[in-house]
Amino acid sequence: MIIYDDVKLQHISIHHIGNKINDEDLILSKSTLEKTEIDVNELLVKYFLSPFTNAEWYNFTFSNDDFELNPLYQFAAQIFKNDRSFHPNSVNIAKQLYEVSDHPQIKSGDLFVVYFKNLEIDDENVAGIGLFKSENKQSFLKLGREQTDFLLDVEEGINTDKLDKGCLILNIEQDNGFKVCIIDKSNKSTEAQFWKEKFLMLRPCQDKYHQTKDFLDIAKNFVTKQLSEEFEVNKTDQIDMLNRSMDYFKTRDSFSKKEFEKEVFQDAEIIKSFRQFDDSYRMDNSIQLDDNFEISEHAVKKQSKVFKSILKLDKNFHIYIHGNKDLIEQGVEKDGRKYYKIYFEKES
Repeated sequence: MIIYDDVKLQHISIHHIGNKINDEDLILSKSTLEKTEIDVNELLVKYFLSPFTNAEWYNFTFSNDDFELNPLYQFAAQIFKNDRSFHPNSVNIAKQLYEVSDHPQIKSGDLFVVYFKNLEIDDENVAGIGLFKSENKQSFLKLGREQTDFLLDVEEGINTDKLDKGCLILNIEQDNGFKVCIIDKSNKSTEAQFWKEKFLMLRPCQDKYHQTKDFLDIAKNFVTKQLSEEFEVNKTDQIDMLNRSMDYFKTRDSFSKKEFEKEVFQDAEIIKSFRQFDDSYRMDNSIQLDDNFEISEHAVKKQSKVFKSILKLDKNFHIYIHGNKDLIEQGVEKDGRKYYKIYFEKES
């Protein structure tokens, strides 16, 4: 968790990034922003940093995995080495973003480059560089007064409760490509992936969050997509395995692959199939995982939302299966109608 109670805004530079392919301009400021009032500073800190409370961590990378060739890594390293190079490197960062803004649907916007001091993470105070792009202006009502009359006007500005795109680079783990976290409110659209992939060029940190998340993704994909192709399993069997997978991670502090396989899949042939699927999935998706790691409670909580334990029957019924699958039986009537028989002790 990032704590910013005592953070200092050391420098701020602002540039306007147009869409290159739409012939929009890149407008670069000549110097850093003048010092602002205390209340403005507090508002800016909240706008920039509050979305990063529960961060997912990444490192800089490059096409050949040599992160030192990543331009953003180079600019950040120069700033951390000497913050007097902050503004020239903020210009370099803006130029780099402009160069990769080469899709017609990428929105123009204002880029804030910020140098922070006294960010706290894991009880350590560190410096950080923030890159924040504001793409969406909103209309605000401004109420004024002239003697006994009130005046109402409309102005456009930035909603400080909604950060469009953000990146926070911390001055730690430089030998791994710095520790970086990101925000991208439009990351569901393919063209918006430029922020993470083309501009920043990031890869997930090999920390407990990503290890937990990636392994749960592999287990879920195996159970929902591969299992029924090789074995005779019904939907309740699949849901039972998903439940056992999630229960394993919820009830332990550390992960052991062999223990997980034995407890969740149980059958030797299914375990063999899972290992083959696991190897192939990791290779196809460039995932590196240890066979033993600490479990991230935050990742488990987030993944539990996509581990569905719902049995959908036509459009008439949804059955939520949370526990013992032996209390539900599947069958077929003589006339061909399918049914489930459910056993229970109490009704509420």
